[in-house]
Amino acid sequence: MKQLSYQTLKEAGYSGYLLENAPERVLQFGEGNFLRGFVDYFIDIMNERAGFNTKAAVVRPTAGRPGGHDWTKIINSQDGLYTLYLRGRENGEKIDRKRIISSISRCLNPYDETDFNAIMAIAASDDLEYVVSNTTEAGIVYDPACQLNDRPAASFPGKLTQVLYCRWKAGKGGLVILPCELIDNNGKELHKCVEQYINQWGLEDGFRAYVSEKCTFCSTLVDRIVPGRVKDRAEAEKMEAENGYHDELVDVGEIFGVWNIEGPAWLEEKLPFRKAELNCTIVPDVTPYKKRKVRILNGAHTGFVLGAYLAGFDIVRDCMQDETVLGFMNKMLYEEVIPTLPLDKKDLTDFAAAVQDRFNNPFVDHELMSISLNSTSKWRARNLPSFLEYVEKEGKLPPCLTASFAAYMAFFSSDIQRLDAQGLVCRRAKGNEYTCSDDRWALEFYYDHRNDSPADLTHAVMTNSRMWGQDLTAIPGFESAAADCLEQIRSQGALQVMKNLL
Repeated sequence: MKQLSYQTLKEAGYSGYLLENAPERVLQFGEGNFLRGFVDYFIDIMNERAGFNTKAAVVRPTAGRPGGHDWTKIINSQDGLYTLYLRGRENGEKIDRKRIISSISRCLNPYDETDFNAIMAIAASDDLEYVVSNTTEAGIVYDPACQLNDRPAASFPGKLTQVLYCRWKAGKGGLVILPCELIDNNGKELHKCVEQYINQWGLEDGFRAYVSEKCTFCSTLVDRIVPGRVKDRAEAEKMEAENGYHDELVDVGEIFGVWNIEGPAWLEEKLPFRKAELNCTIVPDVTPYKKRKVRILNGAHTGFVLGAYLAGFDIVRDCMQDETVLGFMNKMLYEEVIPTLPLDKKDLTDFAAAVQDRFNNPFVDHELMSISLNSTSKWRARNLPSFLEYVEKEGKLPPCLTASFAAYMAFFSSDIQRLDAQGLVCRRAKGNEYTCSDDRWALEFYYDHRNDSPADLTHAVMTNSRMWGQDLTAIPGFESAAADCLEQIRSQGALQVMKNLL
């Protein structure tokens, strides 16, 4: 079977959308599944629907490991083409879409001298307008070992500084920089790193002004799960047979995708997201959108999965198909979380409805135990703010979030068996043992309190300021309500407690 390429598709009479030649207006640091299933997909859609006429030149952010995949060679051997599957549920309907993405021009390895020179040529070109990146959360870091004359600088911010300096010396205009790394204020943090290299390398004041005044560093919030390859070999072989070509770069992501970009209003005209009908927005501040994601999407996970696991469920999708668990989650989101958030109510309810579809994805077996990792810090970051703001606003306790907190305690104290190197081993009513994974001090705390009554355990947990940053017993009625709920979970079961709230 022939490898995917423009020639292979021509020979097969392919009639779908393709853009074989266009200016390299994007320099992309990162060649992984996420960028190809997210940013490069959005570029491809804008090319087709809005005449964006743009290619992304991809830069490998690291040298790779010996014996690993040579992604530069693989991407170039396929002319930058790959097949993207977007799968899941949308408005309650099962969706399985396939598209050949043609927005990548080539892949360059900066650790190769020829490719490094090619990157600098792109940096100095009239076509270049944007830089995008996803170099993992550890990618936006300042490494003082990097030097201006390194070919290339080891860190991503070092490489970016080299690109911007080359462009400034060539007398070219500023760039729009769109980092997609999952850290707060990613644009501001990246700009800060570049400024540190300007200082360390003793670069000209004119270049400093160029970076600050002519370049636009945008903080962004990205949201799409992109698992990558299909793991089931038989399914992968079936997909390849249906395609009629061999594709080393098949990518799979969920159907949902949103990109919020904190930037100036003029950027909305440059990036035709709206014309292409994409769920991407230019906003003055991404903070409310981050809060929406953390409180609704992540908060829903942490809010129901621990109780659902104790109730005998193992997969997120199965929870969405149970009236009680789904009802509990929705009541928590619509009645207790959404009223505390600052965005438009329809925006919030639409996002919550999409969350239900995402959790009910028929193509993803998302295990509850994988979501349970580090639940102490997750409940503090994702659920406690909603809880506190609800109490302040309504003057009473949110019943579902209170039950969620009790389920959190129950999960870490259900028939404790032992504490070993892997974690705290408990047993649920279903009969199987499970291992809680969290900070060691938190696991040791629960093990030390394994014989506590519900009231004593609740008091100990709530007064542990290391867990919550405050004494939760100061919230009127919370201690007694959570202790009662914990007692009910132990005596009646978590599912019954959820049902009692509906």
